[in-house]
Amino acid sequence: MGAALTAFTVALVATGCGGGSASPSPEGGSAPGKGQSKSSAAPDRVEPLGAVPTPELPVTVPSADGRKVTVSSTDRIVPLTGSLNEIVFTLGLGERVVARDVTATFEQAAKLPVVTRGHDVSAESVLSLKPTIVLAETVSGPAESLQQIRDAGIPLVVVETAKSLADVGARIDTVARTLGVPAAGTELKKRTQDRITAVQKDIPAPAKGEKPRVAFLYLRGTASVYLLGGADSGASSLLEAAGAVDAGKESGLEKDFTAITSEALAKAAPDAILVMSKGLDSVGGVDGLVEIPGVAQTPAGMDRRVVSVPDGVLLNYGPRTDEVLTSLVDQLYADGK
Repeated sequence: MGAALTAFTVALVATGCGGGSASPSPEGGSAPGKGQSKSSAAPDRVEPLGAVPTPELPVTVPSADGRKVTVSSTDRIVPLTGSLNEIVFTLGLGERVVARDVTATFEQAAKLPVVTRGHDVSAESVLSLKPTIVLAETVSGPAESLQQIRDAGIPLVVVETAKSLADVGARIDTVARTLGVPAAGTELKKRTQDRITAVQKDIPAPAKGEKPRVAFLYLRGTASVYLLGGADSGASSLLEAAGAVDAGKESGLEKDFTAITSEALAKAAPDAILVMSKGLDSVGGVDGLVEIPGVAQTPAGMDRRVVSVPDGVLLNYGPRTDEVLTSLVDQLYADGK
């Protein structure tokens, strides 16, 4: 896959959408046995901490772009990704947030003005909201837009993009320190880890002693994008935490994504396929998915075993990661396989 396509797909996956507004919602259905799929049953809401923290400012924090940034006010916060928005709201500072990324689809943020599309930041939209602090990720851009925000005198802190469960606590800590609420960050980090641990304690033993092999497919039928995730797709850590094997990674795919081919799928030989809900819809559901060349010939395709999780939470690696794990576990082991 060429460099341009790689950059394009990384942006798509990190945002959870292929451009345009995403509003994933829970879909009902029975356990994903033959011919069925089930998306996360978790409501599209975040659960803030019980007490609203009071920021202690000013603070000077390191930004992932190598700068040191001083934050003097958190009265008007603009997080430039859905994941960062989720963390800010869950820390209890949602009332201070004045904008959202298109992927911040959870209920509490849904009515805020959108200032990004994918990772493309509209500096004009951001500045029009008179923010006192802007939170970006290492994939946010274009660089000119971020510099325009800095040139306007707005503190802008860049946070490392998450790729695994190991990143959850660090991201929470970084955001909490930046907003002057480190104690709330410690509390949220502990709550999140405790919940993830609790989910993992209840993972059933694999049938016949073999862990399920799961392939993460990134699908956008409207854009003719059909990709198989590899070791750097962002899904490996979740699958492994759910007691599964990342079939793409295990088959030798070391990078993020590769175009789906019959040969690649045959080598991955997944027992189940993980997709984002919106991606599954874009190809016409399970019926359309098995029409993609090579899918029907895999064990997952033959059994029509598809695990679907809403786009807005699957790869966020944040305070709702335990809900994602719960959904994965419920769907993977629901029928005893």
